[in-house]
This record gives sequence, C-alpha cells and structure tokens, in this order.
Amino acid sequence: MTEPTKSEGAGFAGAENGELSRVFTTRRRISLSDTDANGRLRLDAIARYFQDVASEDWLDAGFDHDSHIWVVRRTELTVHEPPRPEDWIGVETWCSGVAGSAASRRYSIRGDAGGRIEAESIWIHLDHDLRPKRLGEEFLAVYGESAAGNRARTRFTLPIPDEVRREPWSFRAADVDRLGHINNAAYWVTVEARWAGRLGGPVRAALEYRQPIDLGEPVELLEGRETLWLMVGDEIRAAAAVYSTIP
Repeated sequence: MTEPTKSEGAGFAGAENGELSRVFTTRRRISLSDTDANGRLRLDAIARYFQDVASEDWLDAGFDHDSHIWVVRRTELTVHEPPRPEDWIGVETWCSGVAGSAASRRYSIRGDAGGRIEAESIWIHLDHDLRPKRLGEEFLAVYGESAAGNRARTRFTLPIPDEVRREPWSFRAADVDRLGHINNAAYWVTVEARWAGRLGGPVRAALEYRQPIDLGEPVELLEGRETLWLMVGDEIRAAAAVYSTIP
C-alpha cells in the first residue's frame, strides 16, 4: 500500500554541497503480509520494496521495461533499527555507481515511528538474449551524475560455507518472475526460514545471485555458521550471509 504525496517521485539531493543527484522517493505502509509473527519486517519483503522502488524510479525517469532488462547480482543490507509493524515508511533510491553493463543502486528506508535500513544492490543490464549490455548515454544522462564517478563493484565475495547441514530446498510457482526464473526476493525466504532467530535486532545481511534458478530444479541448501548456499548439482546458484555485528 502506497501513500500518494506531492513529494513522491524524483527529486534532487546534495544541493547544499553544490551537487545535484537524482533521488527517487516514495512512501508505503508496512502491511501485515510483510511481517513475521513478531511484527518484524521480513527480509524478503524488504527486497520486494527495493525492486518495486527501483522499477518506479526507472519508469518515472522515462524508461520502459520492454526496452531494458535488469537483473540483481548482489544485495547487501543493514537493518540499523527495525521499523515498527504497520508503520508508514519512506523509501529512497539513487544510482551509486556504474561499470560497463552494471549499475549500483542505494536504498534508504526510514519509518515515521523509528526504524532505519540502508542497502545497496548491484544490477546487471541485459539485452533481450539475456546477455550483458553496456549502459548507454541515455542512461548516463539521467543517472550518471548521482553515481559521482563511483564504480559499481560486481565481484562475488561470500566464502564457501563451512558446511554443517545439507538438505533439499524448493521454491513455489508464485516465486517465478517474468523472465521465467525465481525472483530475487524469494531467495531471502531461505534466510528467513533458516535464520529467523538471528534477525530480530540490528543485523547485516548479503545475498549474491550467481546463476538463475528455474522452478522444479533439484535445489540443495548448504548451511554454514554464517553463510548459506543454494546449489543445483555442482553449480552454486546463490549465496547468502548474515552477520550479527554492524561495522
């Protein structure tokens, strides 16, 4: 549920420093379906907020979804303070870096009654054959200034888990996106299912999408002390980590 306001949409931040950067802002209420039994905003719901506000920003900037395809490569988020259940939250996003066919996008969530979440995702720009496509001048004209010369970091960094548990894992038909693969937000359900007890307070988490997973593939979950891997055969399809300390 979103709350239309006059301030919703694209704006410019940093003017007090003599810089202008595109920042897209929207507001929505945390819904009952986005929280767990204790009222905590779940990580998969946060990931949906991120992909939705990125899509809204993209359309607001004058682009369309038919001419451009974006997939998430990595998301790292920090819950500094959990928002309150059913609170109104403000969600901001802006481009924070570019590199060839990749762009990084920052997000900031603030609750009206408290709560703060900061995150960054790496997105890969694809052509219709799902191959990386270099970012063009049209993109840079809109988002290049907010990137401020920063380079999007596309390397995977999560280590191999010191395996302590291995089991089959499955996704639902409702988890499939328009590209025919499991949607990025659904991967966070794995973290919620295995480590919900670690997520109640301030927490830092990361998820890397290495290869897509299709519905019905024989997925295995490898669980270590701080990392989870989703594998199909010998292929690593995704990796996640949760850290209890915030730097």
